Amino acid sequence: MKKPILFLLDDDPQVLRAISRDIKTEYREQYKVMSTDSPGDALEALTELKKKNEVVALFLVDQRMPEMMGVEFLEKAKKYYPDAKKILLTAYSDTDAAIKAINDVQLDYYLHKPWNPPEEKLYPVISDQLNSWQLTYKPEFEGIRVIGYQFSPKSHDIKDFLSANLFPFKWLDVETSQEAKDIMELHNVSAADLPVVSIDNGECIQNPTIPELAKALGLNATPKDNLYDVVIIGAGPSGLAAAVYGGSEGLKTLLIEKHAPGGQAGTSSRIENYLGFPNGLSGQELTHRAITQAKRFGIEFLSPQEVTSITEKNGYKSLTLSNGDCISSKSVVITTGVNYRKLEAEGIDKFTGAGIYYGSSMTEAQACSNKEVFIVGGGNSAGQSAVYLSKFAKNVYIVIRKPDLTSSMSSYLIDQINAIDNITVLGNTVISEAIGENERLTHLNISNNETSTTKKVPADALFIFIGARPYTDWIEMDIIKNEKGFIETGRDLSRYKNFRKVWKKEREPFLLETCSPGIFASGDVRAGAMNRVASAVGEGAMAIKFVHEYLAEI
Repeated sequence: MKKPILFLLDDDPQVLRAISRDIKTEYREQYKVMSTDSPGDALEALTELKKKNEVVALFLVDQRMPEMMGVEFLEKAKKYYPDAKKILLTAYSDTDAAIKAINDVQLDYYLHKPWNPPEEKLYPVISDQLNSWQLTYKPEFEGIRVIGYQFSPKSHDIKDFLSANLFPFKWLDVETSQEAKDIMELHNVSAADLPVVSIDNGECIQNPTIPELAKALGLNATPKDNLYDVVIIGAGPSGLAAAVYGGSEGLKTLLIEKHAPGGQAGTSSRIENYLGFPNGLSGQELTHRAITQAKRFGIEFLSPQEVTSITEKNGYKSLTLSNGDCISSKSVVITTGVNYRKLEAEGIDKFTGAGIYYGSSMTEAQACSNKEVFIVGGGNSAGQSAVYLSKFAKNVYIVIRKPDLTSSMSSYLIDQINAIDNITVLGNTVISEAIGENERLTHLNISNNETSTTKKVPADALFIFIGARPYTDWIEMDIIKNEKGFIETGRDLSRYKNFRKVWKKEREPFLLETCSPGIFASGDVRAGAMNRVASAVGEGAMAIKFVHEYLAEI
């Protein structure tokens, strides 16, 4: 936590040195001491301190200064730090002005010069004022603050990016938060500039793109080298496991992620069936542990960055990135996972990001407080989100086409859902239309397949967790995929007529190898994958074993 500041101002350099020396001697362990001899410079400094979310606990200010009287300075400083204690340094001739200031600027105390000995005339007064300040002081949130409109898709994208990349942040709705209005005034930001992101170095980024925000936060999107032993595309559980094993086994490893580490598992509020965690763990916790472990082994991590194509020449794989950079690798592991399928219903696209979200239940949970929330989907991700959102929402409704959840959800989750009073499962039901006002979702039309009836219901939020579409459209080279777009590997490749046209090695493909030697696939993007976090992690580790065998051939 940042140390609160004791701010000293006196235009006499000799007096300023003396008071600074005495204050630092007694209080430097608990407080940061700042001093200046110019009221103008002091006001500029307060503006910067406020932008950086620093806290001033006490002002100790000389009354008689040519540039500005101390009382006038304290009146201006009160705008920035109204709760800071205010003490005037006065000569005996200024006593009347100091007494008047008690009412004018809510002065807390005045001290006569000289203050020697400080143990008797200075420290008791300062300590008493600081103890009084500490009684009511509540530390402000330290870190990133996002200001915008709650139902702005751009605001949602920024919150989702920060949350997925494990950056703690505070969300401030400009329509309800006075703090948001104060920050906008401080940085001279208008409503047309929203959303804005205020970071703790004092910078306020207006309406940023995700790459701009990532750069400001220090994320790396540019590779350090041109050639790697293995490049892993996608930082879900499988990609993270491959990175850990690649790095730990001495391979020069590059991990590339287009959005944030963790994949769909990273957005899970609770994973309760992962080996070794009897009380479960969140997707964010698993992701944080994995990315920390991988970096400890020296892997290089690019995010946010996207691979747009792979080509092959003379055994080397050439990867083109979205920023135009090209890198080469001896081998590649594709672990790009899956995306949620779009819900085909009228009005869904219109309100996506403004009450309708694909996944993202943790990002928007606070906004669902005491609201009517709907979830579409009957898998474990939908169930985990329902349990999590039930802690905030007035009611949570799970909408599924089937009569119940037994065929698609783990029994431990079904038991949890049945035990929560404000979760209702709507079986044999589909969303037929999303309806809204003022560019945000307000109602849904839901239809019952058995009775062929439709009714309009209030809805503040809709979270969609339906199906899985592999993220493989970007792959243009001759890598065989099944009819749903999942990448085929190993023995299953022999079922395809064109396999022998592209596979020219004498050996058969390794278990996780695609039809292109040295390019592997693991996790949910692979045809036949088990769609479990544990199996994805296992396949990521196994892929590195086959990478070693492949590299031994070349």
